Amino acid sequence: MKILIADDGLTSRTMLQAVINKWGYEAITAADGNEAWAIMQKDNAPRLLILDWMMPGMNGPELCRKLRSKRAREAFYIILLTSKNNPKDIAEGLEAGADDYIPKPFDNYELQARINAGIRMLTYKEEILEPEKNKRALDEINKICLEMSQPLKSVLGWSEILLMDLPESDSNYQALKTIKEGVERIGNLTRRIGHISNMNQKKSL
Repeated sequence: MKILIADDGLTSRTMLQAVINKWGYEAITAADGNEAWAIMQKDNAPRLLILDWMMPGMNGPELCRKLRSKRAREAFYIILLTSKNNPKDIAEGLEAGADDYIPKPFDNYELQARINAGIRMLTYKEEILEPEKNKRALDEINKICLEMSQPLKSVLGWSEILLMDLPESDSNYQALKTIKEGVERIGNLTRRIGHISNMNQKKSL
């Protein structure tokens, strides 16, 4: 699993990267909140994040809020690292969208336990979100099939009309017949896909 570490302290960032890699995860680092946000826009972005509270550009809570707002449909687990121990500060971080926090300085064993808890929670979140993802995919498939049906009907209709006016001896007859048969196969395929999609949607209700 990829884990994003966002910390403007080079020493802290390097040490975290080393220990997380040692535990068998792929640590990806960012030196500030803006760099972390840019990383999260990439395909296959990390789903577990360890964010320092105080960073230039965009601090930890600000990054939490932005992720929760802009990518609300995706499952992330966010751990805030902070030297703040005031209950109001901790509440602010959690209300911003963090799932957990670890006060500095922290013990590596505690961090590993928090990461393991985060991974378990992500697994549960993915199980909850999977039906919704499948429904969106099926809806998109249905839209595509419907959009394809009208132009296919048009091509099929014109090819049938043209074939009626052409003798089989005409050099264009066989080519037009091949086009017609190909369009029919595509039409049958889109109808089958649409039927399967509708059946799966009904099962998921």
